[in-house]
Amino acid sequence: MDKALQTMINNMPEKTGKSLDQWKSIIKTKAFAKHSEGVNFLKKEHGVTHGFANTIVMLSKEEDNSDKDLVSNQYKGKESLFSIYQKLLPILKDFGNDVTVTPKKTSVSIIRKRQFVLIKPATKTRIDLGLKLPEKPTTDRLGNSGPFGTMCTHRVQITSLADIDKELIGWMLEAYLKAV
Repeated sequence: MDKALQTMINNMPEKTGKSLDQWKSIIKTKAFAKHSEGVNFLKKEHGVTHGFANTIVMLSKEEDNSDKDLVSNQYKGKESLFSIYQKLLPILKDFGNDVTVTPKKTSVSIIRKRQFVLIKPATKTRIDLGLKLPEKPTTDRLGNSGPFGTMCTHRVQITSLADIDKELIGWMLEAYLKAV
């Protein structure tokens, strides 16, 4: 961190009335589509000067890139689907100690030597589970990759915990075994 930024953070409580951590807590209660919306909110609603507002929003966004934040941001407004994600994860991890979970902005990649499953909350009521199963024919349930393109060969649409059954677990295991 450069010296000027550290000085600004150190002066924040005196100049703005709150510490950086307190400002970050306030920012996290809102969902801003753009950086400028957060800056304007702090300026108008809290009387923070532009320089401090810009710094607070910038440093708050850096925090949103942690794995935990990436996943929780995916399920904002789709909270009813989070239990499905929570049920899928341990099943996938149990396939082997070489499974890596890599959250991204809009999905979570499950990787062995290469990605074999992709978990994406697609709508408020559906998770799209992408699978890499080359040469496996599609069925009514095991559809084509759809919006995943070449990242996956197939897609299963999951709308409830009941959809995580032996058949789905079998397909996930098959994709894991092929990801060598």
